Amino acid sequence: MKKIVLIGDSIRMGYDKYVKDALQGSSEVLYPLENCRFAEYVLRYAHEWKKKGEWGEDVDLVHWNAGLWDALELFGDEPLTSLSYYEEAIKRIDKRLRMLFPQAKIVFATSTSVKEEWCKPDFKRRNATIEAYNAAAVKALSHTDTVINDLYSLVKDVPDSYRSDFVHFYTEQGTALIGGRVLEVLCELLAITPSEIKTENFEPERYSKDKIGY
Repeated sequence: MKKIVLIGDSIRMGYDKYVKDALQGSSEVLYPLENCRFAEYVLRYAHEWKKKGEWGEDVDLVHWNAGLWDALELFGDEPLTSLSYYEEAIKRIDKRLRMLFPQAKIVFATSTSVKEEWCKPDFKRRNATIEAYNAAAVKALSHTDTVINDLYSLVKDVPDSYRSDFVHFYTEQGTALIGGRVLEVLCELLAITPSEIKTENFEPERYSKDKIGY
């Protein structure tokens, strides 16, 4: 049985159970029960999530993301994380994950697009900013064998009905789209056959607004 770790923000929280349920019987899918927030938070807590979850050394693949919190603009201020620090943090997280999970293949997922006109003026993300942060992450990882899962391009032009709010995709269509892409990447890298995937009768995780944050 394969062992997979998912690390990431509330976008990950929208597909983690979908992936876990779909791979039940073929893979053990593990993830923190909290929102992993911004890059510096992942760098700080990755080792503690591993320890608390008793994930062990035999993880086959880590799929992770960080960026939407970093690109967040509060009260008209600059993004929470500067672009230069974000790029450096991505490099450090990649290095940390390889230390924590020495046998694992590493996949980085780009941050997804937002519906800018649905944002509040004092709590805003801009797609141009997200694109810049995604480019910085890809650049930071360009000298590694980390696989890039481009979720931004996947959802950039989806109908509004796929979105549950200005940033999330907690709908049946959105979950299936993003979860399906994650499954596609995982299965290709770990040689999991389509017959081992089960997505029927999926029941989503019921995260509260307080739990997922934004």
